[in-house]
Amino acid sequence: MANFKDIGVNKELLKSIQEMGFETPTPIQKESIPCLLTSRQDLISLAQTGTGKTAAFGLPIIQQIDPKIKHVQAIVLCPTRELCIQIAKDLIAFSKYLDYVKVLPVYGGTKIENQIKSIKKGIQIIVGTPGRTKDLIKRKILKLDIVNRVVLDEADEMLSMGFKDDLDFILDKTSNNRQTMLFSATMSKEVISISKKYMKDAKEIAVAKKNSAAKNVEHHIYDISSRHKYEALKRIADYNPNIYGIVFCRTRRQTKEITNKFINDGYNADAIHGDLSQGQRDEVMSRFRDKSLQMLIATDVAARGLDVEDLTHIINYSLPDDPEIYTHRSGRTGRAGKSGISIAISNSRESRKIKSIENKSQIKFLKKEVPTGKDICSKQLFKLIEKIEKVKVDNKQIEPYLDDIYKKLEWLSREDLIKHFVSAEFNRFLEYYKNSNNINNKEVKSRSDSKFKNGKSNRNSFVNYSISIGRKKGISPIELISLINRVMKSNQIEIGKIDIRGDHTIFEMDKSLSTDLSKGIKKINFRGNDLSIKETDDKIEARPSKQNRNRSHSSKNKRRGKSDRDFKSSGNSRKKRRKNRF
Repeated sequence: MANFKDIGVNKELLKSIQEMGFETPTPIQKESIPCLLTSRQDLISLAQTGTGKTAAFGLPIIQQIDPKIKHVQAIVLCPTRELCIQIAKDLIAFSKYLDYVKVLPVYGGTKIENQIKSIKKGIQIIVGTPGRTKDLIKRKILKLDIVNRVVLDEADEMLSMGFKDDLDFILDKTSNNRQTMLFSATMSKEVISISKKYMKDAKEIAVAKKNSAAKNVEHHIYDISSRHKYEALKRIADYNPNIYGIVFCRTRRQTKEITNKFINDGYNADAIHGDLSQGQRDEVMSRFRDKSLQMLIATDVAARGLDVEDLTHIINYSLPDDPEIYTHRSGRTGRAGKSGISIAISNSRESRKIKSIENKSQIKFLKKEVPTGKDICSKQLFKLIEKIEKVKVDNKQIEPYLDDIYKKLEWLSREDLIKHFVSAEFNRFLEYYKNSNNINNKEVKSRSDSKFKNGKSNRNSFVNYSISIGRKKGISPIELISLINRVMKSNQIEIGKIDIRGDHTIFEMDKSLSTDLSKGIKKINFRGNDLSIKETDDKIEARPSKQNRNRSHSSKNKRRGKSDRDFKSSGNSRKKRRKNRF
């Protein structure tokens, strides 16, 4: 098997990459490096992210830098700030033993003056986003007249993000004798167009079939009702306690809603979306990269160009309309020979979309059942036992306390002690999932659905309830409905008439739900107020206002207003809940 020396890498670069742990070239490196070291022919390379593309073009570029020339000789263009920084770090690491090689990342969201100063001092390799690179060229700071190598990394991403005009501008400023290298996961019409316009007699290398997904990624699909999507997401997370992944949503609004609910439910997660400042985005990504966060929730636009290693899962909370976007998403896991799982949370109405993804990405989805409460509790319990087995015991630290501990627990047998310990750590999962339902798309009715026939409530079983929050605390019908949905862990609870009064509210609901409602409401804190609820003989008064007309309020209907993330559980702080969830 060929090594890096066999394919032409010089001794200085060999020393640095060996220190980085690279021993054997990946397929794309094995194909690209000899070609780029021995030929000035343009190159089109089709490969997924995480296959070693940076070394494939970076090592030949560094090896062929002329140490006598202090000006820019090569430029690498990539779609996002994060990828720009990552590529620059890799190139700097590769050139550790070549002091004359200077690499600079240039990107927006930071002061351009610092980048200008660095360029004036002498830089041989620029790694830049199209927008900032174009800006530096227009300011006549970045001169590309002697640039002899140009890399378009993740070309499909740059074009889908609307950088075509910027790329045209930059490529027009470079020499016609340059060597152009195009790296892309998919060969879209736009990529084909730009390759024909700016490349001549290009050699094509494909380490995977065109527009196909990575081979070491499994593709799972959960077929469920739309109303159970969020519950399915939580169960998937709970069933995979070591999950480290990205959840993709369709819109930034959906991203915010899911993130807020997820955090409030105690999950170790955060979001990136277009409304974050660059500083906020950097802070979230820093925590995600060092695995302080287990799950990142994002839109495709916000996540473009993110280069994060060792992702175990990609979860498609919303399926993309374009199959190529699914390929990009799934390609973020299963990198560098490791395995990964790409999950689609879908429903029967999206069957055509699923077929299209399977055909164009050349994959086959494996149908999976959403884990049951019993499945999850079993998985979490064994994770806890494994954690206890592997914990390091520092006898010196705990010895001063052991006599008191032994004395306190001496009345417990070995078996009872284990039961107490496991219960202390595990009761929360058991409590949450003890009455959970099968939410897979089968003829299974939820706990609340079973109270109704053919989706319609039995109005004869309705009684009036009084809840201890009213107009003075700003409660609205929508907020009341959301509150009850949260308490009952369902979005199918039907509420009848609502009468909001000064310090309390009267509303109609099925009498059979009284016990669960009374028990659950005690755990809720609404804007600093503990809540109580009881059945009442008070009549609901018809009022002329729009808010309290004598009509039914059904939570089945979509309404605008505050979501249930506005109602925070009392007790532990968010930080404590987040820490304890996984």
